[in-house]
Amino acid sequence: MAAGEGTRLRPLTERWAKAVLPIDGRPVVAVLLRELAAAGCEGVWLVTGHLAEQVEELAGDGSAFGVLVKRVRQPEPLGSADAVRRALDAGAEPPVLVTAADTVFRAGDIGRFARAFGAAEAAGAVAVRTVPTPGPDRRAILRSGERVVRMRDDDPANAWTPAPLWGLGRAVAERLCRDRPPYELENAYQAAIDAGETVMAIEIGKTRDLTYPLDLVKENFPYLRST
Repeated sequence: MAAGEGTRLRPLTERWAKAVLPIDGRPVVAVLLRELAAAGCEGVWLVTGHLAEQVEELAGDGSAFGVLVKRVRQPEPLGSADAVRRALDAGAEPPVLVTAADTVFRAGDIGRFARAFGAAEAAGAVAVRTVPTPGPDRRAILRSGERVVRMRDDDPANAWTPAPLWGLGRAVAERLCRDRPPYELENAYQAAIDAGETVMAIEIGKTRDLTYPLDLVKENFPYLRST
């Protein structure tokens, strides 16, 4: 998903799409495409919107990254579930992996997540982590062992947060965009959980997120000092 306007990253995202901004000097979407290829993914549906041409030009047909990229446009910012729905309408077949193009994962974590989800008979899966920690813009997720109980938890002692990496099966896919816009993925997952479906909580390591302009400085400063 690379269609977001990146409002919290303004004014940077008034000129550049969030997905082409760098971590360690490399565009986030380029790192993600390589990690998806390393995880065994062959086809990627790249959903773009805001400044779409920048992202599409960088990704190309995906051959430089070892995947086949298919382009999908989201004309309006109607939420993450709408972005996924458009990819499914364009030919993606569940079960699929879903990720947002503003986060870099620890090397190999996408592959480990994909294998764990693929080996389970579950409606869906959510990557969970303890770094970054919960905060005003990052809600905790309630888990019980390997299962997600609630997609949002207000307990201040809960250190687990969801990462923007999901496994999406048919039972979750059929619940996309059934609420009111903006349509968000967490609502489809919660609806599946409420209906008795199993959504796995799969632990991953620390992620590196671009949420605010200062994040761009923090994530690139060590790299710039070393060059």
